[in-house]
Amino acid sequence: MRIGNHGLCRRLPDQKFRMAAAAANPLMSVSKMKAFIFLCIGLTAFLIAATATAFFAILALHHLHRPMASSIVPASAPAAWKGYTILINTWKRNDLLRESVLHYSRCDRVESIRIVWSEPDPPSHSLRHALSEAVDLNSKVGGNVELVFDLNQEDSLNNRFKDIEDLKSDAVFSVDDDVIFPCESVHLAFTVWRSAPETMVGFVPRMHWLNSPLQKSNGDHYFYGKWWSVWWTGTYSMVLSKAAFLHKKYLHLYTNQMPQSIRTYVTQNRNCEDIAMAFLVANETGAPPIWVKGRIREIGSTGISSLGSHGGTRTRCINDFAAVYGHMPLVLTNVKAVDGRSSWLW
Repeated sequence: MRIGNHGLCRRLPDQKFRMAAAAANPLMSVSKMKAFIFLCIGLTAFLIAATATAFFAILALHHLHRPMASSIVPASAPAAWKGYTILINTWKRNDLLRESVLHYSRCDRVESIRIVWSEPDPPSHSLRHALSEAVDLNSKVGGNVELVFDLNQEDSLNNRFKDIEDLKSDAVFSVDDDVIFPCESVHLAFTVWRSAPETMVGFVPRMHWLNSPLQKSNGDHYFYGKWWSVWWTGTYSMVLSKAAFLHKKYLHLYTNQMPQSIRTYVTQNRNCEDIAMAFLVANETGAPPIWVKGRIREIGSTGISSLGSHGGTRTRCINDFAAVYGHMPLVLTNVKAVDGRSSWLW
């Protein structure tokens, strides 16, 4: 017991001395702590700055050596694949037509701009002159973009897919006069189309959905899925021709080989020509379309798609066209094409 107490007594003075020393110089401990904290903050800031500098250096190097859009198409590509035709469908909206032609004539690799004209009166001389002047001013150097009005005697939505015999390019970008896509997005879609020229490649996906057994009793096996159903599920089976690439041969097939009853249906109902083309391409290929990510800018007022009956009309089109074909040719998919060079989130 004496030994234990003696050892305890020896340790107590040492502990008291250390406590007294700490109490005698409290400012030194606080200063050391502050110095340590500032050192940590400084090192963290240095690492962040170094990482950011390296990132922006790599980004600058990437853009410096990134191939220009015009160099993406290989030199060995067929001549008919090195450019494309813009096919604009319009109806009594000359101001929108001017804006569309003005924009798309600036895009690289545009060889021709064809305007589907179905109005009873031919385009005025002033309109022709204004559009021709815009194309001449905005065309790429050496581009020599051709501007042609394709005049039609009959007012029918089938006119937008009428066969055009003198097209030089195989690729046709079908677009409405009230939507604008950046030239970079259009070129991306053209590049994607070149990898799958038999299918449709576009920016506006839609879906056909299987009805419930109760709804099937009304005769509709399928119903038309608008954008929100595509957004929610990531599934689609059509890309609408209001903004899509397709091979020029489908214009010939639509006009000459697609069932006449479908063309008559489109003319009488003034709707669903885009669904008819989607059916035609899917029936020919047995493959789904390809949806390309792109920014859309609406420059016109809302059209028939904003009407409350639009969904029902499109649903009837899908079911009626499937009945004509004797099966459902549309193929669903979840594939989406994006430009990985400029997208943070794929």
